[in-house]
Amino acid sequence: MNLIKKTILLLTLILINSCQSFEKTISQDAVNYGFKKDPSKLYFTIIQLNDVYEISPIQGGKYGGMARVEALHKQLLKENPNTLLVLAGDFLNPSLLGTIKVNGERVRGKQMVEVMNAMNFDLVAFGNHEFDLSYQNLQERINESNFDWISSNVFHNKNGKNHFFHKVVNGKKKSVNETYIQEFNLGEHSLKIGFISVCIPSNPKSYVSYTNMFDEAQRTHDELKEKTDYVLGLTHVKIEQDKKIAQMLPNIPLIMGGHEHTNKYEKVGNSLVTKADANAKTVYIHRFQYDPSTKKIEFKSQLKTIDDTIPVDQEVGTIVDKWENILTSKIKDIIDNPNEIIYKAKTPLDARDTPIRSVQTNMGEVVAEAMSKSYDNEIDCAFVNGGSIRIDDVLSGDISSVDIFRVLPYGGPVLKVKLKGTLLRKVLDYGESAAGTGAYLQCYNISKSDNIWLIQNEPIQKDKVYTVATSDYLLKGFDIPFLKPSNSQVIDVYSPTKDEEASDVRKSVINFLKTK
Repeated sequence: MNLIKKTILLLTLILINSCQSFEKTISQDAVNYGFKKDPSKLYFTIIQLNDVYEISPIQGGKYGGMARVEALHKQLLKENPNTLLVLAGDFLNPSLLGTIKVNGERVRGKQMVEVMNAMNFDLVAFGNHEFDLSYQNLQERINESNFDWISSNVFHNKNGKNHFFHKVVNGKKKSVNETYIQEFNLGEHSLKIGFISVCIPSNPKSYVSYTNMFDEAQRTHDELKEKTDYVLGLTHVKIEQDKKIAQMLPNIPLIMGGHEHTNKYEKVGNSLVTKADANAKTVYIHRFQYDPSTKKIEFKSQLKTIDDTIPVDQEVGTIVDKWENILTSKIKDIIDNPNEIIYKAKTPLDARDTPIRSVQTNMGEVVAEAMSKSYDNEIDCAFVNGGSIRIDDVLSGDISSVDIFRVLPYGGPVLKVKLKGTLLRKVLDYGESAAGTGAYLQCYNISKSDNIWLIQNEPIQKDKVYTVATSDYLLKGFDIPFLKPSNSQVIDVYSPTKDEEASDVRKSVINFLKTK
């Protein structure tokens, strides 16, 4: 047997063994996290994801990857055909792939919908980042999707009037429903499960109108409970808002949420609120048991890590590879040498979501310092919202230009802004109080001592005017509502020309790292 044949045989045996090992693990999970089967009872499973922006694995290929999720999905379908795959919002944007042009048009989430169609997703909720897209792009993605969408508090605002979002199916408009009902059957027994959904109004767009999430959650729950046996939540709001909804609706057993990027497991009375980690680093598996004689439902929830111990589903993996090859080819239209190594990180740069939104990290400081350096340090300090850093990963070893584009998929110019000291202190206080969210600030030349904010080690003077480098996103008031040019304490705003380094924060970071 020649060397090539031996290699192929060895790889085949490794793949077979890994798949068999994975199947044994899932079987054991069913024992540990499931119920002892009773033929008089009905069983179903829900796989929950939320906030997935990358179709490929992250953190050097160790975690995440939608092809791995599909391998898990198929194994759980073998365990129980009554299995639903759901996503609690935020999947169309942001990603580096979404910014790439194919056939003259930006991808804008097309890659995610194609992958999710191949995975046979059942149900998704709107997340606030779905509305990063233009109305036309969002409509195209909805039309392309084979899965159902729900939300009771987001509407298409057309000429000042609210309309349901819709999907065009065979040339006909089909409204996106406020609720969803899934019926499971087992012999003579059946079970109807209803789903409600609301979305956080944190991304205002002219074509979107939001109604009160709490009122709509109450209303749709009350309507569904008359038509179904049980009602569950599939939401995209802050954890505090999910907990309030659970308090309002004490008979709802489970709310599967999104928006936060770190897994949550919160008991609220008789209800449970769960959230998985972003980018499919984990998923929640909820195994349910329903007793038709008592009308009682029970469930057990397992947080499952998606890592390199899980095999890749071949069908979905082929689609993922196709899009990654497109990215590799098309990224050269944006960066002359995307794979150029611009920096060797002896100390890993921490861009994971939880720290980047909670504490100062070295990756956050690199971005903020690069913003300052893009103006030749004619800057007193710099800050950027942690939520603009989206890769949810740790960068170590050789770092390329394309890595920086993955870190900062939004891009956008660096602004030079003059702020009164009073406003600067207020901004920093707000960012500090927003720890755990995307509004937390990553800073350069800013520190705090004895509860006093310091700029370059000197206390902020309330009447002094400071020159600050920050993002255009922040100056629109999205994360910090009072940080806008209309504020009288914003003295001056300079926007760079397209030829300046500061015209794109990614260009600033790449050039900065090349000098380190």
